[in-house]
Amino acid sequence: MVPKRRRRPQTVTEWVLLLGAVLVAIVIAFPFLLILINSFKSPSDYSSGGPLQLPAEIYLDGIVAFWERVDFPQKLWNSVLISGLVSVFAVVVSVLNAFAIGIGRVRGRTWVIGLFLLANMLPQEALLYPLYYMFKQVGLYNNVWAVIIIFTVIQSAFGTYLLSAVYGTFPKSVLEAAAIDGAGRWRILWQVIVPISRPTISVLLIFFFIWTWNEFLIPLTFLVSNENQTVPVAISVLQGDRLMDVTTTSASALLGLVPTLIFFLIFQRTLTRGITAGAVK
Repeated sequence: MVPKRRRRPQTVTEWVLLLGAVLVAIVIAFPFLLILINSFKSPSDYSSGGPLQLPAEIYLDGIVAFWERVDFPQKLWNSVLISGLVSVFAVVVSVLNAFAIGIGRVRGRTWVIGLFLLANMLPQEALLYPLYYMFKQVGLYNNVWAVIIIFTVIQSAFGTYLLSAVYGTFPKSVLEAAAIDGAGRWRILWQVIVPISRPTISVLLIFFFIWTWNEFLIPLTFLVSNENQTVPVAISVLQGDRLMDVTTTSASALLGLVPTLIFFLIFQRTLTRGITAGAVK
């Protein structure tokens, strides 16, 4: 089979759009390249050459210092655990809610969807004190499950809003055919609707993981002990203590960025397929 050759830009407009895309990619990638360069640079090398000069030699003490100071493997595990469980739980809750709203056609469907949309618009600062008081009362303060529950609810609000719109346009003929074959609602959901909407669900799963990984304010408020902190919180706390120089700070940012970058690269094809499937009916 002869591989399909990519079509090159032919018109002036296409070349301008391509050039614009390349420039945008460079602007987006520049901060990451800056972090990468300065993560392997010694403080003296940074002082003499500045942030843009390539390191004279590979310097790993900054990465080692941050790794040991914050017990990075523990913080990495906390972030992976919280983000992984939130993404799975939020997707399950979103599917169940969207099935009731989009397929079940509950009364006041528009108002219910509007409430979920409103929940996505609330700033996290407005939720801190009520959530703090509630989890203090139930004994879950300074517990990773408090953060998991909070973000499951927050992320599932967006997932419900999105999937409700998708399930609202679901072909009725498919549902009627499954019902004629004797499938109940539970079987229709997990054997018909979920497999067909798997690309959209996969996109939500990836987004929920990355969004939760990058969250800072709520983990900072609810995870006060060192052993429960996530990677972003550990980076900020150590920087606040003024225990790191510029190169160690860059190393901490690099270590915090690499796991999500690897996760994105692993699931890049899944994300692309999900977005494409959502764009083409």
